[in-house]
Amino acid sequence: QVRFVESGGGLVQPGRSLKLSCTISGIDFWKYILHWYRQAPGKKREMVAEIDPNGSTNYVDSTKDRFTVSRDNSKNTMYLQMDSLEPEDTALYYCRGAGLWGRGIQVTVST
Repeated sequence: QVRFVESGGGLVQPGRSLKLSCTISGIDFWKYILHWYRQAPGKKREMVAEIDPNGSTNYVDSTKDRFTVSRDNSKNTMYLQMDSLEPEDTALYYCRGAGLWGRGIQVTVST
C-alpha cells in the first residue's frame, strides 16, 4: 500500500522560509521522478518543481530562484526548501510520485 506523509507547512510572514517534506512508502522511491505541485484558491494546480532519480531538477519560473527541491532516497523523502516567500505562494502544496498524489499541505504567506 502506498502512503504519503507530507509535513512542514503553516503560516509564515512574507520574506521568511519554510521547508516541506514528503515521505512516500510502498513504492521503489529511488526509481521515480518526483514533483511538488501547488493549487491556490480559484486557480489551476501547477507544477512547482521536479527532481529525477539522479537529482536533476526543474522549476516553474516564478519559484526557481527561491525554491530548492531535493531528495534523500535512503529516507524515501523529498523536500522543498522555500525561501523569500511571497503572498502569491499561498496555496495547498502536493507531492506527486509514481502517478499518485499526496493529500496536500497548506502554506499561507501573510502578515
